[in-house]
Amino acid sequence: MDNMQLRPVAASDLPTFFEHQRDPLGVHMAAFTTEDPDDRAAFDAHWRRLLGDPSIVMRTVEVEGQPAGHVSSFIGDMGTEVTYWLGRDYWGRGIATAALQAFLQVDSRRPLRGRAAADNVASIRVLEKCGFVRIGTDRGYANARRAEIDEVVMELT
Repeated sequence: MDNMQLRPVAASDLPTFFEHQRDPLGVHMAAFTTEDPDDRAAFDAHWRRLLGDPSIVMRTVEVEGQPAGHVSSFIGDMGTEVTYWLGRDYWGRGIATAALQAFLQVDSRRPLRGRAAADNVASIRVLEKCGFVRIGTDRGYANARRAEIDEVVMELT
């Protein structure tokens, strides 16, 4: 995607990321989100922790000079995991797939795992297009849905 690039996260990106986190449809799709998407103090504390952790690889997804979202990897319960979030204005344009493909060149740790709510077909498809394969399912409490839901677990080797 010619108009998409990854770059280090800048402090000026955070207000955009906060607004993305507050989008009800985005929150529903992501499912496994913060308890209160409107809590700016919790958001700021979370991002300070993320940006201060050298084991986390994080990039801003920039489209036409604007922060469109972010992609990162972290050490989780299943080893190294990947996560990403795009603002709704950028959905359905191939940007998530292009961003994840580019990110896989930035962070070459393997295996790399990804998770998605089982009903988040678009996110599962992004992972599949980037070479991830389904290796199982899990069930967890999704703050956004206030319930336990199924999730798909995928891996790139």
